Amino acid sequence: MRILPALLIAGLLPLGSAAAEQHGSAQVVTADIENFWIAHDAISSEPDPARKQQLIQLLYIDRGTPGLHALMQARGYTAGQYVAAIDAWPRYWASVRPLTHRAFAATTGLEADLATLKRLYPALRPASITYAIGVLRTGGTTLDDKVLIGAELALGDDTVDVSELPEPLQTRLRTFYASRPFHNNGQNNIHEYIHTQQIEAGDTLAQYALREGVAELVAERVTGKKPDLPLYVYGPAHEAELKRQFQADRRGNDYRDWLYNSSANRFGVSDLGYYVGYRIASAYYAAQPDKAKAIATLIELRYDDVAAVDEVILRSGYIR
Repeated sequence: MRILPALLIAGLLPLGSAAAEQHGSAQVVTADIENFWIAHDAISSEPDPARKQQLIQLLYIDRGTPGLHALMQARGYTAGQYVAAIDAWPRYWASVRPLTHRAFAATTGLEADLATLKRLYPALRPASITYAIGVLRTGGTTLDDKVLIGAELALGDDTVDVSELPEPLQTRLRTFYASRPFHNNGQNNIHEYIHTQQIEAGDTLAQYALREGVAELVAERVTGKKPDLPLYVYGPAHEAELKRQFQADRRGNDYRDWLYNSSANRFGVSDLGYYVGYRIASAYYAAQPDKAKAIATLIELRYDDVAAVDEVILRSGYIR
């Protein structure tokens, strides 16, 4: 990996020709994408299962950046999972391959977005952003000071062929790709960047939902966008029902109806905990006269402390 000098970033090298770029306070690393496709091609033409495992290890994992290794740690990816996915879903990989080369194009507005974020939250700490190929379990996550983007998801759109995928993954990703996540990549990057500034949540639904909702709110304040997902259509139309059920569930640690799920839940829409968390954070922000202090309070909140989270929910006035 290397960081390009500013002059090269300005245009003397063609887009995508380097493994890393510097965007303001964030280093963007994409070297793992090319390494994955080298490994993919070798595995696809190799009949021996043991050799396939060796190839993904040698050509992708062993050559991986710290960001790839962090992504694998955060999502529990293994060499065997990569090989199984490559073997099982050839049409999927063929359709997503050209889209994964858009990583640098997806970050063209990042420097301006980070400058805006820094104005909103002057205590912002630097973080790296790595685009790597995963096994379809995250379009974005974090580990310590690393933003980890699953390029096969985050850079996709509605042209991706999901027909080989098992259910409920197929339905979930068909909905996700229909939202054209590539075109919302700026919001996704800032959402995950905010998570590098937050502490981890405790065990309850309320703690997790508010942490996600704050990242959604701040990303919207920076980029002017929310993801084009069904949760932001369903939510406003079912606000009273969601409030009642969230109030009933908020102190529990069963998130299956609310977070990190498919549409196979009581609502028929995935990830509505993001919506409720976003509405709580938005209501809190709107109620505070000092907006800069409100942003800092939300980002720096002790998400591991039920009482601290309850205080923000109470002061938001969203749920009474």
